Amino acid sequence: MKYCLIAIIFLFTTSLYAQEGKIAPGFRLENLDGEIITLEENLGGGPILISFWATWCKPCIEELPEIEKIYDELKEKGLKAFAISVDGEKSVAKVEPFVKAKKLSVPVLLDTNSDIARIYYATTVPFTVIIDSKGEIVYSHSGYKKGDEIQLKAKLVEILGAVL
Repeated sequence: MKYCLIAIIFLFTTSLYAQEGKIAPGFRLENLDGEIITLEENLGGGPILISFWATWCKPCIEELPEIEKIYDELKEKGLKAFAISVDGEKSVAKVEPFVKAKKLSVPVLLDTNSDIARIYYATTVPFTVIIDSKGEIVYSHSGYKKGDEIQLKAKLVEILGAVL
């Protein structure tokens, strides 16, 4: 049993880091206004921060304000960001009121079937990814605990420093 658990943990952690250095899978999702947003049309400038989240996820609710602060501070330097909601059909109606109540300016996209989450190996939420201007995944992180935003911001500042 102990070896089985260790093997599962190893496979999970290696799958997270196995993405880094790979080209980010493209996506085509609706935003809250019904407009189609694609990854491809957003590549080429600064880095893209993606946060997979859900309204029912307590760590997501804690992380989103931190993502918002980072986005507000770095968007003028070229950062793009998307908060991709994985709320399903039963809870997707809560997304827009949640976003308005939290006064989020990070563009929110809807992945109601978790199709995009699956191709990014976002097996849990929150799940955060940074994609560089060439479309390569340079960072991924599963979960959230207070302080994770410091490492996330440092990585973004590092990337933006190389771009500027």
